[in-house]
Amino acid sequence: MSALHPPLIAPSVLSANFARMEEEVLAVERGGADWLHLDVMDGHFVPNLSFGAPLISALRGSSKLPFDVHLMIEPVDPYLEMFAKAGADHIHIHIEAGPHVHRSLQHIRALGKKPGIAICPATPACDVEHVLDLVDVILVMTVNPGFGGQKFLTSQLSKIRELRRMADATGRDIRIGVDGGIDTATAALATEAGADMLVAGTSVYGQSDYGQAISALRAAGKPYRADGV
Repeated sequence: MSALHPPLIAPSVLSANFARMEEEVLAVERGGADWLHLDVMDGHFVPNLSFGAPLISALRGSSKLPFDVHLMIEPVDPYLEMFAKAGADHIHIHIEAGPHVHRSLQHIRALGKKPGIAICPATPACDVEHVLDLVDVILVMTVNPGFGGQKFLTSQLSKIRELRRMADATGRDIRIGVDGGIDTATAALATEAGADMLVAGTSVYGQSDYGQAISALRAAGKPYRADGV
């Protein structure tokens, strides 16, 4: 029988103090983070600008955490190799960001990285059906992407359940991540619905003790069955 594992916690540096970013990354690594989530925004696909490949490259040498890079950009294809070379371990692209998502995911895999597909709140789960064979992570946006600190959309819980069923039916090890409005209460809701990875912004970086905040989120989540992490 497979073992029980707590959900993975991926603090989002979008909520960190940009003036001391390296220190902020090392602090969550010491605090027990599983992944580091990096939101790249272009001011076009989403109504905000964040940072790009140079910051990811600068941080890569400082941390051993897997870098979970979420590209909220359009077009995405011209920049995949750039972010792969910068040090991304996982690269999430949006199903809504271009007409050739299948090819984009193949390209990410060819670059030696783990492909992920992100899905906005208004997009139905069925839209990712024909790329399930290509992804390692499905990232469910539980807020409208573009800004941190938003309230969790409970309307997405049914989508998480549906995607969990779809992912499990493939027989592949596909993680279901949630991104947006995660705190101890919503972590419980999301993991009960089938999520096994939680992106956490202000619920980690807005707290005085990052390690305690990460532990609280992990404890709030429902464990999942898996053969490995």
